Amino acid sequence: MLDNTNPSVAKTAIISGGARGIGRCIVRRFLERGYKVFIFDIDEEELKHTTTVHLKQYYDKKQLSSAICNLRSVDEIREKVKEAADFLGGRIEVVVNNGGIAAPTWKDGKAMDDLETFPQWQAYIETNLTAPFAVSQACLPYMKLEDKTESHHHDNSDAGPVVIHIGSFRAEMSDPNQEGYASSKAGQIGLMHSMAISLSRWGIRCNLVAPGRIKVAHECKDGDEKGIEWAHQNEEKDVDDHATNRAGRPKDIADAVEYLVNAGFVTGQAITVDGGAVRTNVFSMLYSSLFLLAVQSGLTVKGAKASSSPSHEKRALDTSAIATKYFGNDAPWYKDRIAYFECSDSQITDVYYYRWKIFRAHQRDLGAKGYISTEFLDDVSWQLEPWASLNDATGFHVAEGRWNRDRRFKDDYLTHMLTGGDDRHFTDYIQDSVWGSYLVDNDVPSATKYLDQMKTLYNQWVDHFDSSKGLYWVEPLLDATEYTISSIDASGGKDGFTGGDAFRPSVNSYMYANARALAKLAGLVGQTSVTTDYNSRAAAIKSNVQKSLWNSTLSHFIDRYKVSNDYVKYWEPIRGRELVGILPWTFDLPDNSSEYASSWKHLLNPNELAGAKGLRTVEPSYQYYMKQYRYDAASGRRECQWNGPAWPFQITQALLGMSNLLDHYSQNVVTNSDYIKLLKQYTQIHYNGASLNLQEDYDPDNGGAIVGLARSPHYFHSGYIDLIMTGLVGIRPRADDFLEINPLITSDIKYFRAEEVPYHGTNIVVQWDADGSRYNQGAGLRVERDGVVIATSPTLKRLVIPFQKKAIIGITRPIAKSIQLQTTTTYPYGNASSGTNIDNVHDAIDGRVWFFPELANGWNSDVNSATTQWYTVTFESATQISRAEIAFFDNGNDFKAPTAYSVQVLSNGKWVDVAGQKKDAVVANGITNVQFTATSIAQVRLAITQPAGKRTRLVEVKYF
Repeated sequence: MLDNTNPSVAKTAIISGGARGIGRCIVRRFLERGYKVFIFDIDEEELKHTTTVHLKQYYDKKQLSSAICNLRSVDEIREKVKEAADFLGGRIEVVVNNGGIAAPTWKDGKAMDDLETFPQWQAYIETNLTAPFAVSQACLPYMKLEDKTESHHHDNSDAGPVVIHIGSFRAEMSDPNQEGYASSKAGQIGLMHSMAISLSRWGIRCNLVAPGRIKVAHECKDGDEKGIEWAHQNEEKDVDDHATNRAGRPKDIADAVEYLVNAGFVTGQAITVDGGAVRTNVFSMLYSSLFLLAVQSGLTVKGAKASSSPSHEKRALDTSAIATKYFGNDAPWYKDRIAYFECSDSQITDVYYYRWKIFRAHQRDLGAKGYISTEFLDDVSWQLEPWASLNDATGFHVAEGRWNRDRRFKDDYLTHMLTGGDDRHFTDYIQDSVWGSYLVDNDVPSATKYLDQMKTLYNQWVDHFDSSKGLYWVEPLLDATEYTISSIDASGGKDGFTGGDAFRPSVNSYMYANARALAKLAGLVGQTSVTTDYNSRAAAIKSNVQKSLWNSTLSHFIDRYKVSNDYVKYWEPIRGRELVGILPWTFDLPDNSSEYASSWKHLLNPNELAGAKGLRTVEPSYQYYMKQYRYDAASGRRECQWNGPAWPFQITQALLGMSNLLDHYSQNVVTNSDYIKLLKQYTQIHYNGASLNLQEDYDPDNGGAIVGLARSPHYFHSGYIDLIMTGLVGIRPRADDFLEINPLITSDIKYFRAEEVPYHGTNIVVQWDADGSRYNQGAGLRVERDGVVIATSPTLKRLVIPFQKKAIIGITRPIAKSIQLQTTTTYPYGNASSGTNIDNVHDAIDGRVWFFPELANGWNSDVNSATTQWYTVTFESATQISRAEIAFFDNGNDFKAPTAYSVQVLSNGKWVDVAGQKKDAVVANGITNVQFTATSIAQVRLAITQPAGKRTRLVEVKYF
């Protein structure tokens, strides 16, 4: 072990890059051996966590200190070494140069022939090679013993001071596009050799440890919070790649460092700690060459293992057939966009694809402003004009959209929201949504381009912040949850639509998540002070939520009143449990404690929040449970309330929170069985008899939609696709170069496969086949990347797989020039041959496309003896167009698709077919495309031939 035989004089060490990974493990080893340690690191959040949380016992007794240090600045290195020496009492015994750039390949999938790699080359050399020299040089005055050139003896009672560089086995064995990394690490070997000779005069030794593939996901803040263990990261591939039959542990490197610190007769030596990977790989490359030669020669190689090298596999799902089955003639829109999925529960599979239909239907084209996601299919009076956006369900919209391979929809939507669309009409967690989107696509520019706007938006909520309590408050109506306990009781039980301002678990969880997201987003662009600021804000909210909103009597997070009147008083707690009390887990706010986890038992109790047909928003014991206060004036139907009804909105949030609880909290309250049971119950809610039609809210005890107004069908106020991907399939998106899979399933799910799932610039597959009979690719868990198998397990378990991202494909944004946002928009505008009601005409150019029969959408012609009908678009001025997308609705009854059509322009006062038309055959309930010679015109007409006795519904016509 590390020698510190004289505890009255603690030995000392400086370790760069000590906040996480290998460095953190080495720091911990030195502290355990009684050393006094000073850490350098560039990652402020990780450094703070390591020193004040992970190693708090040493930090509190002044055995550990740290400093932020940019290893590319020699001046900063010298300044920080002096600070370290002061903390260490002026004497440095050990220097471990661990800090450096860890990514082995050029960024964004670049190769050496790309001139943009040169700055990266400089960064590798400065960080991985110059910095170890500069740190060592700055430490020498505090390390030197007597000059041995002037004395023929020195004290051999201990091993003496030592410098240890942490290199890499890549110095001996490189893969393509590792020139910068491999060269800098190889340079460390030459540096070590020379230093060992040069520094020997002062009794200073120098050695190097070259790690191989070391699994480090557990050695960081995220690993601590999720309870990740090294064993969970060791995969079957690691057995094949290492003579030791496993990947490396940070402990293995710490062992080597400890040996070299104590080995007084060892200097100028490099120890490769790679589990035999270099030797194994040399053999594998030779074997692979022979194997390839044999295959090319038509020979069979005896003993070849399919699992010893990547295998390219045929797709297990017929995605084209699936798209046709679920989307009919509209399949081309989905085919190259969506992530495909199936599982042994057919209803879950069916609802998964139905939710993609909801997503598609709610993409409103705003023309030059791109796309947004709407909450209601058609206009409602409280939307933000002229766009028709609402911000309360933005989190769901973005989370669903991040699994669409066409990133335009969520990217356009976030641009809209962050440049004026988020009017704070309701609470939301848009900053957290941006971070969640980044975790899937890893696109830094997209994630950070509106960072300033996100900070401004966050700070505007100061008008709902009570500084005396350190918490945010909101009126339940503006939390998208009218008629809650706080609003009803604040009215004396008489109403509850408005009022009832309260400090709620929801808004505070949102603001906590948004603060954490801003801290991380700022970290992507080096804004360390912003990161520190928002991490501090998040920590304060977390502390105050746990201190003030946790009710030990109810074992639940609950509201406290902000309002004070004849019925309720400021800061009093509400008198019952609500489903909103589960929201803190949706955003990983609560500490990992059994006390807080006990809240989840109420979610499973049929007498409390667990309704027979859906999760209740309030428990039945509440005095005004399910009392109906509000009715629609026109129809007399019941209106929306949150005093008991099951809402897909909060059911989604509860299931997200439960998946977090199961994934990385220590608890014994809920199980995967509970998760699947609630997921299946939520799946059932989507059904209206035999058809799929998700509405606003539901009776939690008897089932069935409550509101059911004209606006209600196919409501996009919740999530499902994201639940499947992150919960059932178990993709836990990360910011680093790892892919983490942890399916939350039980034996009820015999198989599943998610295919063409976007992740970090690639398409991945996650497959579970309990007995191997579904896909005939072996039993167990299987992960593929771009058609290559990268991990397998015969059993269901967490997989953490090294995963280098690829360059992100750019977004294509064709602009529709014919969109009229509202009937009051002057240009463009439509005219029609019949059915000339202004709203009816407007609907064909309003940017909305859906084919659901429950809610009409588009221009409807009249039944007319004249078979020729037309629809004209007039632009403000001459506008160049060259193609059109046309959507016709056909219900097989009174509405029939045209038998023929043509795009026409005016010529000498007459309508004539535009030149060069290349027309698709008419497609019903899908998109009909037509291209033509580019022409600049102020008016364009779509002429159609309507079947006799039938009507035409032109859902949308777009000109580009």
